[in-house]
This record gives sequence, C-alpha cells and structure tokens, in this order.
Amino acid sequence: MNKSIKANCGIIELPKIIDERGNLTFIEEGNHIPFEIKRTYWIYDVPGGEFRGSHAFKETEELIVALSGSFDIVLNDGKEEKKYTLNRSYYGLYVPKLTWRKIENFSTNSLALVLCSTKFNKEDYVRDFKIFTSAINE
Repeated sequence: MNKSIKANCGIIELPKIIDERGNLTFIEEGNHIPFEIKRTYWIYDVPGGEFRGSHAFKETEELIVALSGSFDIVLNDGKEEKKYTLNRSYYGLYVPKLTWRKIENFSTNSLALVLCSTKFNKEDYVRDFKIFTSAINE
C-alpha cells in the first residue's frame, strides 16, 4: 500500500518572477517536479457542473497547474480522500501513481495544465473505483 495522501501528494510552489511588465513562472523537470516530463496536455472549456478524470493511473505521475481560473482536485488513495483547490498559476499539485483523482468545480475560462511522467497508454488507466480500491488495498 502506498503512503497516505498527505505523505505522497502535495502542493508544489513554483518560482514566481515578479515584474511590472507581467509575472513569469516556470517548471523544470528534476528541479521542481520529481519526474521526467513525457507528456503535456491541458483541459479547458469544461461546461458548468462537469468534471474530468475520475480515474487513477498504474504508472503515471502528474503535476496539475491552474494556468487560469480555478478548480478543485479530489484525491483518494483508497483509504482517505482530500480536496485541493488550485487557483494560482505558481502552484502545482503533485499526484503520484496509484492515486484516484477527479477534477471538478471549474470556474469560467479555467485552464488546467497537466504534466505527466509517461506517454499516453490506455492500459495505464484504472477507471473503476471498486477495482482501484480492491487492488490498492491488497
């Protein structure tokens, strides 16, 4: 069994360069995140009341950043659940493998950036919560 959500997941504060012309934030693999970036995607134009995710990954680790707007990420490790609100572009949420995640409560014009440790592989997804909890608690 993996460690608790508190031990594995967490907000990562990213560098914030403040400038009167506009602020800048960046992410470097090996420095700010604990994995090599193999894939990047973003989620946007989510209709009101909809959610994304509701699955876990067997191998993929992620860093999720709210580039614009806000949304909530609900994480579950099979034993406990915790909700994180992302609403600043200089904070990212680290989500380790074997963590169920659901992204919800998207504000208007929100933009979620997701950095992944693996390339897309449909076999990496666990989409049934009962299967996830039984496998994680073996």
